[in-house]
Amino acid sequence: MTYKETLEYIYAKLPMFHRIGPAAFRNDLTNTIRLLDELGNPQHKFKSIHIAGTNGKGSVSHLIAAVLQSAGYKTGLYTSPHYKDFRERIKLNGEMVSEEFVMDFVERIRSMVEEIQPSFFEITVAMAFDYFAKQEVDFAVIETGLGGRLDSTNVITPILSVITNISYDHQNFLGDTLQLIAKEKAGIIKTNILVVIGETQEEVKDVFIQQAKEKNAAISFADQIFRCNLIDEDSDKLVLNVKDKTKDQSYELESQLTGPYQVKNIQTVLQTIEQLKNQGIKISDEHRSNGIANVVDLTGMLGRWMILCKNPLIIADGVHNVGGFENVLPKIKSIPHRQLHFVFGTVSDKDISPILNLLPRNAIYYFCKADIPRAKNPDELKSEAERFDLNGEKYSSVKEAFEVAKKNAGADDLVFIGGSIFVVAEVI
Repeated sequence: MTYKETLEYIYAKLPMFHRIGPAAFRNDLTNTIRLLDELGNPQHKFKSIHIAGTNGKGSVSHLIAAVLQSAGYKTGLYTSPHYKDFRERIKLNGEMVSEEFVMDFVERIRSMVEEIQPSFFEITVAMAFDYFAKQEVDFAVIETGLGGRLDSTNVITPILSVITNISYDHQNFLGDTLQLIAKEKAGIIKTNILVVIGETQEEVKDVFIQQAKEKNAAISFADQIFRCNLIDEDSDKLVLNVKDKTKDQSYELESQLTGPYQVKNIQTVLQTIEQLKNQGIKISDEHRSNGIANVVDLTGMLGRWMILCKNPLIIADGVHNVGGFENVLPKIKSIPHRQLHFVFGTVSDKDISPILNLLPRNAIYYFCKADIPRAKNPDELKSEAERFDLNGEKYSSVKEAFEVAKKNAGADDLVFIGGSIFVVAEVI
């Protein structure tokens, strides 16, 4: 098969959660284990860092990878979903896996695919692990997909586990309380393996402490050790003052990832780097600063506070849950603008009432539907939004909504695209 035919095969043949939702979700690791056995268990052939959490895990994964790259390590990075190109999911030192490897891998395991009918995510996890092993990476940074305990990535034994934070998302799979969601995320904590928790959240901290105790895993909370304060921010960079409480030191850092919510992510990364250094991994202060400052250039990261145009100001962000919007909306409000034009779409299998309740009433909304089966009908979306005094028009496609928003926006206005990773993907 050609590369295009290979992608068509895995998209058509394999259930993909981000496209069809719950029907693609697998609640055990059986298929992943069978696939990896067939491949000679590549997940045991490289060192890994495992990242879970409701929000920020993508940013944290890219930041850690960027620091390791800066330190000269051959670094694999597995994240999901992708925005423009399937190969964004699997990277080596910021470069996407080759089309040839994807084609060859799918051909090699095609008989297994036909036999066990794995999900799309199970295949991509196996592909990533096989690639990293064959490339003999020094480290692989592995982001979970959904949850932790039963996530397909949870077959690795990492040198360090990281959990960013807990918020409401995917309650139909992970539980309808923060404690239940935290318990699922805590499933990545392994016996005798250090774990870093990004945020101290009173509702769930004991869940992590108890799980770490049961696993004899040393645990630390990043925000109890590092405190980052925003000094300055523009469209291109974030400038932070960092206070290391254990060393009573202060210093400045810059980052290409803008948005005040990145402050928490950087705190998490700083403690992660300290724990890696404590294991004898050589990372200098210069490596750390360079990686964080140049994370987008080093890793090719997409989808986080992307400034697409400055006149009018157009920003896209893949924010899609309550915790994410609680972080992003204050940033939107802080930007001087006359009128907010909000291109908004979401998925049909989640309760979006808590999100709608947070959104600004004075924005003009452009309700739209991403080109995936799971996307919410814009008629329903508009109707639900109106119950929260959110007003605008409906559009059958993201492209149409975006074009109208751009046409309507004046020079002093702000156009924001969010609500779904897939809406953002179509725009960028």
